[in-house]
Amino acid sequence: MKILVYSARSYDRDFLTKANRKGLCKFHFTEAQLKPDSVIMAKGFDAVCCFVNDDLGKQVLENLASFGIELVLLRCTGFNNVDLETAEQLGITVMRVAKYSPYSVAEFTVGLMLTLNRKIHRAYNRVREENFLLDGLMGFDMHGKTVGVVGTGKIGTVVAKILGQGFGMNVLAHDLIENPEVIKYGGTYVALDNLLRESDIVTLHIPLTPDTFHLIDRDKLAIMKKGALLINTSRGAIIDTRALIDSIKTKHLGGAGLDVYEEEGDIFYKNLSEQIIEDEVFLLLLTFPNVIVTGHQAYFTKEALTHIAETTIRNVEDFIANKLNENVLVASKVIRTFKKQGRN
Repeated sequence: MKILVYSARSYDRDFLTKANRKGLCKFHFTEAQLKPDSVIMAKGFDAVCCFVNDDLGKQVLENLASFGIELVLLRCTGFNNVDLETAEQLGITVMRVAKYSPYSVAEFTVGLMLTLNRKIHRAYNRVREENFLLDGLMGFDMHGKTVGVVGTGKIGTVVAKILGQGFGMNVLAHDLIENPEVIKYGGTYVALDNLLRESDIVTLHIPLTPDTFHLIDRDKLAIMKKGALLINTSRGAIIDTRALIDSIKTKHLGGAGLDVYEEEGDIFYKNLSEQIIEDEVFLLLLTFPNVIVTGHQAYFTKEALTHIAETTIRNVEDFIANKLNENVLVASKVIRTFKKQGRN
């Protein structure tokens, strides 16, 4: 099968090539993002392989269908960038990587917490300037404090375990469905507002859906404990960034660790060091000493990339064999799942 891999970096090439042991896939790689003006590149291919910031909206999918493409492979878990209803109408099968190492994102999440709390990023820069003063670098013991984990799927559960059993934190959790594992690790499920009011650190691990878009808005930020830290390694648009900036400016929120940004599509996974970034909201975020922004790298470990590549190859094999697996995304099924979980 001839597959065009969009948004491909050197590591995508390496891991996909290594996983393609049977030679079933004929990969062609491009660093270009999939957009309406680059979809023409897919003409002549049997499938496309895409990432989190590729555009798989109605216009792009209609073009792919006109080229005879029947398979879209996602190298990620999230699918908020895909118009699943249009894909279903066009007869395009969309397959994702439903799961990979939860430890990659969970461990990075804790790393963000530690860096933000103990000002490690500021200390690193200060020492390089031969400034060894400790003024302004004081943090707090995480042991005995309360962490709120919003979303307790595989990643959120690992975060709860690390912080509850490893750091000795009090774990509050919120999700539409309670996970017994979190309770086993000492977590207590509460309403979202209660979690926000009582937590010293809040960490987000939920998918982006119409109901979670700007879930953390101006009102939610206002009820958070003064001086609390907010961590987001899920999807950028779960937080209203402008409201977050106002909360930081008024010194209500103690800081934010963000591996994602709601308008990251034209910024992340690119070298813009010699260009002028025009997104003023993003640039303002970078000015705050108590805000850490990383480029959507929480997933980026050898183990995770290996699993993503191997799952992508298995998805191709199952598609060719006309075999449905857990990675197939069907619009009607996704909608029914959200309704079952109370996500209208």
